[in-house]
Amino acid sequence: MTTLPSLFHTGLRMAAAAALCAVTLGVAAHGATVGDIAIGHPYATPSIAGSPNGAAYLASIENKGAAADRLVRASSPMASRVEIHTMNVDAQGVMRMREIDGIALAPKAKVQMKPGMGLHLMLIGLKEPLKEDATFPMTLEFERAGKVEVKVIVGQPKPAGAAASGHMH
Repeated sequence: MTTLPSLFHTGLRMAAAAALCAVTLGVAAHGATVGDIAIGHPYATPSIAGSPNGAAYLASIENKGAAADRLVRASSPMASRVEIHTMNVDAQGVMRMREIDGIALAPKAKVQMKPGMGLHLMLIGLKEPLKEDATFPMTLEFERAGKVEVKVIVGQPKPAGAAASGHMH
């Protein structure tokens, strides 16, 4: 026969386990939502010693809505300004980086940012170096969805198969 106190303790243990799982999942996968836009895993790479600039990425920006939207601006107290950049290799094999006026998000579209590939957020005039495991806030502004603040985690990207914990950097 199960007694009331043992049921109570079992319930407490189950609640504690559920809370621990929720906390663990929150650390492994972070992001934000604003309107129909879901932002997955904002991160930055550690800055190079002595460099006044750094780079941040959004593992994903997904437009879950039926109307197009655009990421038009970003800002952070960590840098004097944040620019939306694209990178590509020109005909001579030279990597070129340039500022763009936004990132278009078609309905039901998903865009990813990764070091060395296409899009990134350039942090110009860093207030302090970006160090492994540090965090800082960044505000993203979308044309339709509006503004949202995200927490950026500084870390080195891991190879594709290394993200077993769900943490992508």
